Amino acid sequence: MSRRQAYIPPLAPTLICDRTGPVGRSVRDMPLPSFNPADYPAQLADKVARYKADFAAFGLPEPAVFESAREAYRLRAEFRMWHEGPRVDYAMFDPADPKQAIVLDAFAPAAGPIAAAMPVLRDRLMASEPLKRKIFQVEFLATLSGELMISLVYHRPLDDAWQAAAEALAADMGVQLIGRSRKQKIVIGRDWLLEEFELDGRQLKYKQIEGSFTQPNGGVNRQMLGWARAQAAGIGGDLLELYCGNGNFTIALAPLFGRVLATEMSKPSVQAAQFNLEANGVANVTMVRMASQEISDALAGGREYRRMQGVDLAAYRFSTLFVDPPRSGLDAGTVALARGFDHILYISCNPNTLQENVAALHDTHEIAAAAAFDQFPYTHHLECGLLLKRRAAAKAPA
Repeated sequence: MSRRQAYIPPLAPTLICDRTGPVGRSVRDMPLPSFNPADYPAQLADKVARYKADFAAFGLPEPAVFESAREAYRLRAEFRMWHEGPRVDYAMFDPADPKQAIVLDAFAPAAGPIAAAMPVLRDRLMASEPLKRKIFQVEFLATLSGELMISLVYHRPLDDAWQAAAEALAADMGVQLIGRSRKQKIVIGRDWLLEEFELDGRQLKYKQIEGSFTQPNGGVNRQMLGWARAQAAGIGGDLLELYCGNGNFTIALAPLFGRVLATEMSKPSVQAAQFNLEANGVANVTMVRMASQEISDALAGGREYRRMQGVDLAAYRFSTLFVDPPRSGLDAGTVALARGFDHILYISCNPNTLQENVAALHDTHEIAAAAAFDQFPYTHHLECGLLLKRRAAAKAPA
């Protein structure tokens, strides 16, 4: 059974903070009662009020609040494909009734390239038996600069007939296209996009690889980068960044510091970050593929790590730690590492674990600035930013 909806149904799940791979996992959001742009200001005000109440005990200053566009804000979207007779449609499922398919004619949160492609792709799938047969899921990835990648996921092996039809489809739609089935990945074009946008007078470029984490709300991401740069301006010294991903914050922050040591565990993300550093002419960043626990151990004088060969840790004069961790937040070892920094810039996708980490640092660090980033409108989720500074009476660990 199915019912048809004009846009995202009130209870349909969408992905939030879905960092995948070694540093995180996919999670589901907690939808608000309605998707109504007229309700957006009140919903955001409620989220900010809760944020302020939760952190009041830590002396939270008035947070800067960064709104999302009310529609057409999401650069990533994925849908199950619902087969009914000769039709195939996009569908989501109500968590309260997971067997009830909600068929979508449109998806209001989708960014322009995705929204424009959805009806065209659906019609092309229905008109082509090789493309339609046993298609299970469609995933979209777009950029602010207008590029689009579509991944088609199947419950059958992909053959020559599929590839011929897919090549014609990709050419006609002007997109990068990927076909996936069990132990199979066919790339029509390339499996990455090049995002480009302006930030503080610089034109930034980012390689975004299919299957790797990227920020889903491009407009709010630009605001996050701008806020982080404003907090880092004037600090000087060197920067240690953990969980750097494809270098989203690294590229923006690097010009404000003498040198940057950035760490990430995901191989595809490290490769994308290296590409992005070169594409943006950033020469003061050293990338190492290490977990936060390993870099904490190395900085504490622990064992030697082969991946740290050629990196002279003693030569760095770290003034600032930047972290944008998965939902689990910082582990105890990384919190201990953070105590050694005069400044901690923390972007969090989970206010609960952020609260735990701030509590653990409260005796040595105070909150100097705060921000709320509404990455996921119409959900209870809120992305938070904090600048923590060492208290005047707190000495740095030896």
